[in-house]
Amino acid sequence: MSKHTIVVCDHIHDAGLQILQNTEDVNYVYAADVDKTELLNIIKDAQVAITRSSTDVDEKFLNAATNLKAVIRAGVGYDNVDMEGCSKRGIIAMNVPTANTIAAVELTMTHMLSCMRKFPYAHNQLKIDRVWKREDWYGNELYGKKLGVIGFGNIGHRVALRAKSFEMDVMTYDPYIPSTKATDLGIKYTTNFEDILACDIITIHTPKNKETINMIGFEEIAKMKDGVVLINCARGGLYNEDALYENLKSGKVAMAGIDVFIKEPAIDHPLLDLPNVTVTAHLGANTKESQREISVQAANNAIESARGIAYPNALNLPIDESKIPHFVKPYIELTQKMAFLLAQLSKSEIRSINITAEGEISDYLDSLQTFATVGVLSVSSGDEVNYVNANFIAKEKGIELTTSEFSNHSGYQNKVSIKITTSKGVKTISGTVFNEDVQRIVEINGFPLDIEPKGKMIIMRNHDVPGVIGEVGKILGNNNINIADFRLSRGKDGALAVILIDEKACSDVLKKLDSLEAAIAVAYAEI
Repeated sequence: MSKHTIVVCDHIHDAGLQILQNTEDVNYVYAADVDKTELLNIIKDAQVAITRSSTDVDEKFLNAATNLKAVIRAGVGYDNVDMEGCSKRGIIAMNVPTANTIAAVELTMTHMLSCMRKFPYAHNQLKIDRVWKREDWYGNELYGKKLGVIGFGNIGHRVALRAKSFEMDVMTYDPYIPSTKATDLGIKYTTNFEDILACDIITIHTPKNKETINMIGFEEIAKMKDGVVLINCARGGLYNEDALYENLKSGKVAMAGIDVFIKEPAIDHPLLDLPNVTVTAHLGANTKESQREISVQAANNAIESARGIAYPNALNLPIDESKIPHFVKPYIELTQKMAFLLAQLSKSEIRSINITAEGEISDYLDSLQTFATVGVLSVSSGDEVNYVNANFIAKEKGIELTTSEFSNHSGYQNKVSIKITTSKGVKTISGTVFNEDVQRIVEINGFPLDIEPKGKMIIMRNHDVPGVIGEVGKILGNNNINIADFRLSRGKDGALAVILIDEKACSDVLKKLDSLEAAIAVAYAEI
């Protein structure tokens, strides 16, 4: 029996090591204690490597690992993995994103309780200062408080359930789930983000992407109750750290519980100087149970990938450029960008995704569908989405995936179209590539356009009447937003404008645009 060589480069829990040791067709090599230079000699025979943060999967590592098929990052983060280098070499990079779910949920509740009772400060006064002053520590109860949960994925919905057990009034905001996913659990569901801003306590559990970075900033905090409590055990940057600091300092935000920062380690962060913050050093996964589960999942995933059975939680798609025509890659990239854009315009429950292709590119419909699904779900899903699990996540969410091949009738040599059906209607987008690598969006919701899929943009449907461009320009100018480009398309059902701007448009600007008499719908998106 030929054996698959799996090298463990960093320390993981013994439970995972035992699985590898006890698997007959695995040649298990433990190299966690060897010098990283010596590791380069050991890794040359590996089909699969298991790493953590101590080993950089960089160019030296990849050049040495000439037989490597897959690398497993035993944890959620993968900043130390050269994703582009892996893809160029056809190496699948994977992580273990869900093993720490319960640990992250319980840390969130820990911060919530600590903020309400100021537990760390009361503890320090007695334990360190040896002062007994009960009158200093009148806290607040969770009972009866209104909790806003932003993001209702694996972690968010479990936080909501635990909060219910404290008899809190729990509400969630997540436009990418059916409302019944929350209401069936006795959780209130809202599509109005300002309902969340009115809560006593707010906790965030979203992916980190262009839509969610700085999701809570100065503008949002200004609308909150005085004395609000904010929790972030998800990802650094979801709360604007400057806004959080200033509002904690003023007392607008009574307390904050923070486990994650934009830049880590955050040993000199200004938040550490404030008396109304509970902080931890990114401990979301730091339980013995989660470390055991991470190890077990990493070992099992390594065995499956070594055998070629499956590549769970793959983070990249290995593209052997020698085996595909040169023109295909920019279409794959364009398709994911268009899907990402369309998902931002379709902020409601996704029911189906259809990919249509014309020309030679239609021979690669399956790949285009995978990339489109990743593009849609990376916006709409709270799960970690990749090229291997995208179709499974779509199926789990009840999203129908279909493809269609059309004869070339549009005048373009090759064209890709995406149609997303949601609970609120249908959105479409089409694109093509000129001169081998010039990507262009050529249609949005039936309106012909010519747009580079890049940058910040306002998409506005309006009645085709005089004065609209002037009114739009005035609103943006009054808000110090510079227009980089203005593309207008006219049709029998009105007009569609795509306005490329230099600065992000806040919700107040979008509301002003939406209030124009000629406006039908206004949305903001970024690629």
